[in-house]
Amino acid sequence: MSDKSEKNLRAKGGCLCGGIRFEIYQSLRPVDVCHCKQCRQTAGYLNGFTVCLPENLVFTRDETLTWYESSEEAKRGFCNKCGSSIFWTYKSGGNMGISPASLDEPTGLKTAMHVFTEFAGDYYEITDDLPRRSGARLPEDAVEPG
Repeated sequence: MSDKSEKNLRAKGGCLCGGIRFEIYQSLRPVDVCHCKQCRQTAGYLNGFTVCLPENLVFTRDETLTWYESSEEAKRGFCNKCGSSIFWTYKSGGNMGISPASLDEPTGLKTAMHVFTEFAGDYYEITDDLPRRSGARLPEDAVEPG
């Protein structure tokens, strides 16, 4: 169980079957919707992520957590029982991407932007007015955590 202070607990979440449960001890960044092929294949349509620092993510259950090396640079965490796709991170470290669908509601999160839009599928259109990036979020795209 967590050794962090309950007053700093900002979110809880997990997979569909409950084999993965976690707590987050920081404010979360607004959601980016990713249109890259890997994210679309992983999610089955579009994929969105918020992020936290790995040291602020505490697993309370991780018996079914499996990591898949999806590229030379990145890996994805999913439940090997129910198939829920939950995490994304660079192998070299840095922020932990977390699927907002895995968070207990209410999340309080908002969608901030679309990324990797040059890879958008031909079966949908991006029709909202949110900012768009042909690549990843840039430092100047910073949005205050939700």
